[in-house]
Formats: sequence, structure tokens, C-alpha cells
Amino acid sequence: MALPNQQVIEVIEQSKVSPPPGSVPTTSLPLTFFDVPWLLCPHMKRLYFYQFPHPTHHFLHTHLPTLKHSLSLTLLHFFPFAAHLVSPPPPAKPHFLFTDGDSVSLTVAESSADFDFLSANHPRPVRALRPFVPDLAPTRADGDTRVGPLLALQVTVFPNSGICLGVRFLHVAADGRAFHHFMKSWALICRTGGDLTPIERELGLPSHDRAAVKDPDGRLEQNFLNMWWSLASAWNDGEAGPAQDALAENQRATFVLSEAQIQKLKRWIRNHFPNDKNSTPFHISSFVATCALIWVCLVKSEDMRDGKYSTVNDDNDDDDDKPYYFIFVADCRNRVRFPLPTTYFGNCLAVCYATPVKRKELLGENGIVAAVEAIGKEVAGLESEGALREAEKWMVKWKELEERHCRHFTVAGSPKLGVYEADFGWGRPKRSESVHVDDSVAICLAESRDEKGGVEVGLALSKDGMSRFSATLEESLMKLG
Repeated sequence: MALPNQQVIEVIEQSKVSPPPGSVPTTSLPLTFFDVPWLLCPHMKRLYFYQFPHPTHHFLHTHLPTLKHSLSLTLLHFFPFAAHLVSPPPPAKPHFLFTDGDSVSLTVAESSADFDFLSANHPRPVRALRPFVPDLAPTRADGDTRVGPLLALQVTVFPNSGICLGVRFLHVAADGRAFHHFMKSWALICRTGGDLTPIERELGLPSHDRAAVKDPDGRLEQNFLNMWWSLASAWNDGEAGPAQDALAENQRATFVLSEAQIQKLKRWIRNHFPNDKNSTPFHISSFVATCALIWVCLVKSEDMRDGKYSTVNDDNDDDDDKPYYFIFVADCRNRVRFPLPTTYFGNCLAVCYATPVKRKELLGENGIVAAVEAIGKEVAGLESEGALREAEKWMVKWKELEERHCRHFTVAGSPKLGVYEADFGWGRPKRSESVHVDDSVAICLAESRDEKGGVEVGLALSKDGMSRFSATLEESLMKLG
């Protein structure tokens, strides 16, 4: 077997796919205050692995034409993905612009790599997955204005083994719910041979009504734009820099928590909460419980030496009191005073900062409880105080954490997005990976492919770090009883 970093990728075809000619008029869409914070976000990258026991020529002649045609029909409704991000100099505002003929790049390739190795849960080198993520054309200068694409696609065939569908897109164009709506719609149209009628009935058509988003005090959008303009000179189009290149030596793996394990974890949390043992001051969801467990295991595995971890740092007491931060996002479509349809296409996320927890508390006997309390209170606040209660601090807090080099962990994805529902006619994905977390300190959550109520956790760590994390997670789950 070829080593993972030596696999052969041969590009067979590169093409452009547009909505049907004349089907979408020239359209300019403004960015809302929900979109602007994501202008500086690195590229989103996701891989879908499908079992496909057929030779490459069978895919090229039998499936590729339908895949292209269905993509064109899907872009009829999801045209912003074929549009361009136009960034003029201030004070003019960035916006999306679609003109007839705008397209999405589609690369078709073949690989001799080991499909089963790449699509498994076990640790694999981060660099082994990178060839299957498409390149996104860089922005171009049009005078003082920058213009760039929003989405690129790549289909890689592993002869007689499988297919990998790779996606790269800009977060400013769509959040997770909107992106997966696009992917499931494309898959449905492809699976039904180009029939558009099931989309409206089964998934709903996307809404592009930006006027439905109301800036609560009329200042959020401008404040966010001012901050973006102040930072835009450092904008690198989302490409990895030297620090991210170093992370290519990391490994990525997927850990699956069963529904039984999650329910056991919830019971353990309730029994160890400092209040009445049969109640907690907020609902402990699978999201809160899973995030707390993974957060604590990551911190403990960082501190592990020779198979053991300690709760006290004898060398530096200040480290024990160092605050650790946990950041996640929450869908706002039904959490704001101007409710948006679930099919709203764009960004509609609140950035949530859990109350920081001291390192020694996370490493303590009840570290999971401390993590649950921090994350759970932030989730509860979304419901009781509103998702936009601290919106003006979303970008400021992130900038402060970065400038102060604060230790923080972030979450991407959600078990509610249905990543395994994208069936193009080849069956459900064998594995779906959110590989942009490989370039940051983040974990990715998704629903379990094989069990309702289970959760998949994807993350990338150094080889030693992955071994320590795996051992810590296994030990933590065993202690639940």
C-alpha cells in the first residue's frame, strides 16, 4: 500500500458548472450583520466518502453527467454559491454579485490511495486528506476592488473502491445549516435523475430574503464592518500560513459516542452536580454533555505525562489559575425576534463564549461538571435572554483572545445538521469529515452515521497528543460506570 502522503492524484477533468443559462437574473445580495464576522474566517473544507465498487470509466460515463446536470439545477436555487464576493474599498460595503454565466469549479480526479484507510475512524495523517480538498481560485483585483469565488468542488474516484466528494467554500456565504441544505438538495436532485419537484416537498427551497434580517440597534453591521476593514490588510483569502502548514504533521481521527454512553454521561453529571442530585439549573443536552467531556479530556491529555495526569502544576501555580475558554455557535433562525425560515440561506449564527474555567477546575475530580456548568449556562442564556444579547462583543472577544494568546477551544458542526443524509444515489456516505478543523484548535460534531442519538467527534492532534486523548477519553467513559 502506498504511504498516505505518497498517494497518486491524477486530475482527469476540470470544468465550470453554472445554473441553466438565463435562469437567474443578475442579483446583488448584501451581507447582513450575521455574515460580516465570517469575512476573515479560513476556508470551510468538508469531505464525503462514498463506497463505489466500480471502475473509473463507469463513473465518468454513467454518473458524472448526472452529477453535473443536477449541480446546475441545484445552483438555480442556490445561486449565491456560484456568485462572487465583491469587496470594494471602504466605505462601500462588501456584497455578493451573481451574473449570468457565473459558475462553480468542478475537478474530477482519480487516486490510487487506500480508500478504506482514508475513510476510517482511526488516526490518519492530516496531510493524507489534503489532496482531496479542491483549490478555490484566489481573489482577483478589479481596480481597488477584490472579487473572488465562494465555492469549489472536487470528485475523486478510487477505482473499484469509492468516491470522495470534496468541498471548499467561504463561511461568509453560508453557515452549516445552509451549506448542508445545499448538499442534501444536490444529492436529492442527483438521486432522482434531475427531478426538481421533491426538493420543495422534502427539503424546502432556500430563502434569500436578506431584508428579513433586522439589525437590532442599527449599529451591529457597521461596527462589524469597521472591525473587518481594520483587519482586512492581514486577510490572506483563507489560505493556510506557516503555522497551519506545521499542523499538517498532525493526525485526525473520529471518536463515536453511542447513545447509551451519552445517556450514562448525563446521569453521571446530574448525580455529581452541586445542587439537588435529581435536578440541574438548566437542561443538559447531548451537545452540552459531549462538549464538556471532550473539553476536559483535551485539557487532561495535554497535561498527561508517562500515562498519568496531575491536577496541580508544581512549577507554576499561575498556570493552574489560567482561564480556559470554550467557544461555540448557535443557530439563530428561531432564536431572534425576527424569526427566519429554517431554509434561510446565509449565516444566522450567534457566537457563544462560555464562562472561562480555570485549568485546575477542569483537571479536578469534577472537571466535567465545571465544564457543563460553563457551557450549559451559556446555552440557557440563549433561550432566556436572546441570542443577540451580547452580539456587539462577538468579534471584539475573539480579537482579544487571539491577541492575549488565551487558551481556547472551539466547536464546529452539530449533530443536528444531517451530514449523512447526502445520498447521491451511491448510498449514504461511509464517512464525512470536516477537515478545516485540522488547521485550528477545534473539534467537529456530527450525528452518528450508524446509531440514532449517537455523536461523532472529529479532531486533529499531534501523534502523541492523539494517543493521550484516546486513552483519556476511554478512561473517562469507563469511570461513568
